[in-house]
Order: sequence, then C-alpha cells, then structure tokens
Amino acid sequence: QLQLVESGGGLVQPGGSLRLSCAASKFTLAFYTIAWFRQAPGKEREGVSCISRNDGSTSYADSVKGRFTISRDNAKNTLYLQMNSLRPEDTAVYYCAATLGGIGTFTTYDYEFWGQGTQVTVSS
Repeated sequence: QLQLVESGGGLVQPGGSLRLSCAASKFTLAFYTIAWFRQAPGKEREGVSCISRNDGSTSYADSVKGRFTISRDNAKNTLYLQMNSLRPEDTAVYYCAATLGGIGTFTTYDYEFWGQGTQVTVSS
C-alpha cells in the first residue's frame, strides 16, 4: 500500500516559519507529480503548491507565492514545504498528494494518493 506521511505542523506566531515534510513509502516520489493542499475549517481543500513529474516545474497558489517553497529530496524520498512569513489565514490542515499524471494541478480529484494531514495553526 502506497503511503504518504506528513509531519512538521504546529503552532506558530504570525510572521514565523515552519517546514512540512511528507515521507513516501512503497513508491518513489520522483516518478510522480506531487503537491501540497490545505483545508481550513469550513472551507474546501485548496492547492498550495506542486511539482510536475514531466519537467520538474513548480507551481504556487497566488496566496503563497513568495512565501512558500516546495522541494523534493529524492534520496530521502521526501517532499517538503518551507513556509515563511506565515499569516493567520494560512491556518489549515496541510496534506501532501501524489499522482502518476505528468502535470501538476490544484484539482483534488487529479490525485490518487493522499497523506493523513498535519495541522498548521498561525496565531499569536
């Protein structure tokens, strides 16, 4: 069973930073398009950032551009999301997801595999 396990969430003050990790097991992340999504209470799950399998290009939601950075360590088979200048509106459960599709999207149903999520709370 393919598995994605997120970690690194927590409580941080506005303006602070966190780095989320997503460790993959029983499959090789480098062969997949991978993404971060988030879901705030009462809201739909939204795409945050992704890395396309085809060319390694990255995409970001407008709300996080310039603040978040997605990266992948193939040797560790792990996906990361570096989050800087965090804002209260970044508070959500963050999920990593993977698909065999070649191009990254921010559409949830394009992704076959999901982690269980990690909570990020930005509050003073």
